[in-house]
Amino acid sequence: MLNLEKKYYSKRVNFIAGTDEAGRGPIAGPVVAAAVIFSSTYTNKEINDSKKLSEKKREKLAAIIKKDALAYAITFIPAKEIDRINIYEASRLAMEKSLHALKHHYDLVITDAMPLKHEKCEVLPLIKADAKCLCVAASSILAKVARDHYMIALDQKYPQYQFKKHKGYPTKLHLQLLKELGPIKSEYRFSYGPVKALHYRQLSLFDENK
Repeated sequence: MLNLEKKYYSKRVNFIAGTDEAGRGPIAGPVVAAAVIFSSTYTNKEINDSKKLSEKKREKLAAIIKKDALAYAITFIPAKEIDRINIYEASRLAMEKSLHALKHHYDLVITDAMPLKHEKCEVLPLIKADAKCLCVAASSILAKVARDHYMIALDQKYPQYQFKKHKGYPTKLHLQLLKELGPIKSEYRFSYGPVKALHYRQLSLFDENK
């Protein structure tokens, strides 16, 4: 059971907000972050790092987390913004926006190794916090489920790209489809190598045909 945050509760710290992101690695779609606050006495043996859970388990736990949390928030940062400020800063921005959207006071923030710039309270960027702290693991689940839902909706809009299968990650199938179909301007991350290389190659071919 994840309970590392228990050691940080004190007379000064009554409420802890955990935050984490999903979607740094994909070449398409947004990066998504969530923030969660539980009561200091809350426990749930099933909640874990989202990467260690099946899709079915994540879906089930996401509903439980939303019901049991004192507060939660989810933020999407689109591909265009990722290209503008880079994925690290976009991940940080998503976390900060999620924290600021929480409709509950908190005294401490725990992140998965991400230092934050704009928090008035103390921030603990703990390595592998999503595998140690309940509130951070819960955030990782909400972020992952929300992002998967986004990619499934994108699959319905652009079925030829098969986003439901690869969720925007650079799998062999996805890279082949990207090569055949070209990137969707509003959804692909043009600062990422595979998309950048293909885009420049297309631009070069266009120039040669003038």
